[in-house]
Amino acid sequence: MIAIENGKIVTPNGVITGKTLWLDNDRIAAIGACDSVPEKTINAHGRYILPGMIDVHSDKIEQFVFPRPTARFSFELALKECEKELLQLGITTIYHSFSLYSDELLGKSPLRTKESVLEMAELIADIQNRSHLIHHRFHLRLEIDNVDAFEIAKDMIQRHLIQEISFMDHTPGQGQYRDLEIYRETVDKYHGMENEGKTFEEVLEHHRNKKILSMEQLQELADLAHQNHITVASHDDDTVEKLQLNRQLGVDISEFPITEEVAKAAHEMGFYTIAGAPNILLGGSHSGNMSAAQAIQNQSVDILCSDYFPQALLHSLFVMCDKYGQTLPDMVNKVSLNPAKAMGIDKDYGSIEVGKKADLVIADILDGYPVVTHVLVDGQTTSRVEYRGHSI
Repeated sequence: MIAIENGKIVTPNGVITGKTLWLDNDRIAAIGACDSVPEKTINAHGRYILPGMIDVHSDKIEQFVFPRPTARFSFELALKECEKELLQLGITTIYHSFSLYSDELLGKSPLRTKESVLEMAELIADIQNRSHLIHHRFHLRLEIDNVDAFEIAKDMIQRHLIQEISFMDHTPGQGQYRDLEIYRETVDKYHGMENEGKTFEEVLEHHRNKKILSMEQLQELADLAHQNHITVASHDDDTVEKLQLNRQLGVDISEFPITEEVAKAAHEMGFYTIAGAPNILLGGSHSGNMSAAQAIQNQSVDILCSDYFPQALLHSLFVMCDKYGQTLPDMVNKVSLNPAKAMGIDKDYGSIEVGKKADLVIADILDGYPVVTHVLVDGQTTSRVEYRGHSI
């Protein structure tokens, strides 16, 4: 038995002080009194004890594979280095997001090919049987104009390589790029027109004439995913009509709804709604879309993900509490219990409750910023850090 004492235990409904958290192997055994004598005691020194964070949408791994456009490292090296960083940020379960694109207009990347996607998915499946620090999962992002991705996705689902799948549509004039000028600026930044050798008018013409996956194909993928206990997400919903189509498909999650009106409608229609934590730190969307902070205040967002900046998850919790008056348990639920529910893993993960897995984070506030000092995964201490000048 391990005892964690002198901490502020953040549960789904409140913050418990003055009680000891007891762990038995990989599970939470008790909160408070326990007849056992601990084999080990961890003194939290008044810090917060949080459930390990569950990040359901992150492409951070790409930055480890390609730290520079011309410098490519092996997937396994990248995964092993990436998890060290994620662990110290308090993320104990990660859904690595890999995209299958049909063109290079939104970024030339060899990581978005069938070969790379399969290689990473197989590595993530294999790493669970070897030495690793955190729980790795695979999130397949499928662009609907990649008609070849239909058979690829079916194969990956049937081989149990996927734990989450999202349907994306980055066509200009709708969704994230309903403003064509924002789309033009984005494509320019990614050198997309150079990659494809097209003018902007030719790019628009390409989108007007392209083939896309049919509703029947998307329905087949969604049904197959659910049969295999895989969560299905939509991406950049911008109208209620699109939400209604997604509900017919059986979509579970609305990722990054474009406006608060759509986010509110998605929430009321029973979708889990996701916003990016970087949006909170930046004071708004970098694409000119919905403010995550405002949507949270209006109870239109259920889950926060890191998207491209995993450091934002922990910081966003305390920004929302300190600046916008949200409660810490409610904010912690958005990065732990709610994503666990959306992924169908809340029986074991996502909150500090007796019987659940002991994925835990001990966090302090130093110089006004939250920092992680301890991380436990499956009841094992996988990280401990003490800051100089603040050692205990």
